[in-house]
Amino acid sequence: MSSRLARNILIVMVAAILLLGSFSGGVLVGWILPKTSAQAAPAVDLISPLQPTTGTPAGSPAEDVSFAPFWEAWDLVHSLYVDQPVNDNELMRGAIRGMLDALGDPHTSYMSPEEYTQANSSLEGEYEGIGAVVDITGDYLKIISPMPNSPAEKAGIKIGDLVIAVDGEDMTGVDGSLVLSKVKGPAGTTVVLTIRREGEEKPIDISVTRAKIVQSSVTSKMLDSGIAYVALSTFGDNTTRDLRKALKELLAQEPKGLILDLRYNGGGYLQTAVEVTSEFINSGNVLLEQYGDGTITEYKAEKGGLALDIPMVVLVNEGSASASEITAGALQDAGRARLVGVTTYGKGTVQKWLELQDDAGAVRITIARWLTPKERQINGAGLTPDVVVEMTEEDYAADRDPQLDKAVELLLQAN
Repeated sequence: MSSRLARNILIVMVAAILLLGSFSGGVLVGWILPKTSAQAAPAVDLISPLQPTTGTPAGSPAEDVSFAPFWEAWDLVHSLYVDQPVNDNELMRGAIRGMLDALGDPHTSYMSPEEYTQANSSLEGEYEGIGAVVDITGDYLKIISPMPNSPAEKAGIKIGDLVIAVDGEDMTGVDGSLVLSKVKGPAGTTVVLTIRREGEEKPIDISVTRAKIVQSSVTSKMLDSGIAYVALSTFGDNTTRDLRKALKELLAQEPKGLILDLRYNGGGYLQTAVEVTSEFINSGNVLLEQYGDGTITEYKAEKGGLALDIPMVVLVNEGSASASEITAGALQDAGRARLVGVTTYGKGTVQKWLELQDDAGAVRITIARWLTPKERQINGAGLTPDVVVEMTEEDYAADRDPQLDKAVELLLQAN
């Protein structure tokens, strides 16, 4: 690819990024991906790729004098860098990544085509990796929760572990989504994670053999107390369908109350959050979206919910984020359920995922903040439970669950 042709392509790409905010479409809540179906065309979360224009777009970076240093650096690299020819695709991706990083928003970022594909797999119910819920927004990839019977759990990965290196490669300063892509990999292969763990003086190397992770986002059972229990691990493609099936089976047993467990649920699709919430309320708002110009979009509860009257409690903790906070906040504001646990994560911004043309990856851009129906701001603050109950390390070690016990107690008192 010639330097001149590469420059023209980059002009279009940079201009496209700057124009993305003007497009409408669906949005995603959380730090995962837009809702698509393997059997159907992409949903409205993805806009059509921008097509190259004839000439330079008006007002594009090429016409902006402030971009002169960029093009000067581009030309210097092509003329002076020791290892020629340079990879123009990598330079283009690096330019986009650097531009979005400069916004200082941990939820606005660029993903390469490979990263985009890998990140999208976890909401589809199966992927290959270590089997852990993670937070990619901090300085290091943080383990929110190893999945039960997963390679991560069996290898000794614990809640709160920070991944500071992968296969000996230092992850300091590396974007969390890229670290996640390095942790994932083909089933049967091994990855060595260097872990920083609270209480340990030195980092720990843990070898994990990856596997195919097949997960249902819904777990349900009847407790001995006669209380129905439903846990959601994510708000994914099949969550609403599986939740309705679970509710039908549980309600047929005439439970005394219902516990909805959203602990360590890191989020998912906005539409799924609306659908899940609508199983428990059938009127009013589920959430409000507030854009930079002050305009607000309302998302209302849908009709046809299965569990509109049964007494319920929602379990939340520091790992309940994004779509989980939408559902919990709506039920709390409506007076439909009390929250039990500890303050939630505080992820209250809305991201739009936009696929770039020519399979060049995708960008994730924060486009709005969301509020609870009573206009409570969640971002950076989280939801405060009605009843605060801590979980200690001793509780985890002894397999005790005082938060669940308190939820059962409250529901039995209501009968």
